[in-house]
Amino acid sequence: MYIRYQSPEPDHRGRRIGIFGLVNTLAHRGLLTEAEEAFRRRNNDWYDAAYTNPSDVDPSIYADNLLAAAWFKPTATHLFPRIPGYLAILTAHNIPCTRHTSPNPGHLLYEDDVQIVVIPHPRPAAD
Repeated sequence: MYIRYQSPEPDHRGRRIGIFGLVNTLAHRGLLTEAEEAFRRRNNDWYDAAYTNPSDVDPSIYADNLLAAAWFKPTATHLFPRIPGYLAILTAHNIPCTRHTSPNPGHLLYEDDVQIVVIPHPRPAAD
């Protein structure tokens, strides 16, 4: 099962922003405490070194696919221990973030050893 942490509600473009994007948005708005910003910077740097940013491989992945979303592979267990710190920041700022799992989250755009990037399957229309 692939794993993703994201906003439960779509933004104005229909995207469900992931955990890192949610925390980075708080930082860019200057809303993090000094300790939260130190955590974010230290751990973002760690993640940047730990795995490939798909945009570095192919800038069009996200640019041409506005709904594209990255999911962790279940075997990427070394990437999971830092997630609770990000969730704690979001909780402190009353920003909801939900964990999702799926064996097939969408149309595959990119894959490496720890993640996939997909265009999510269409959601059924509400009655």
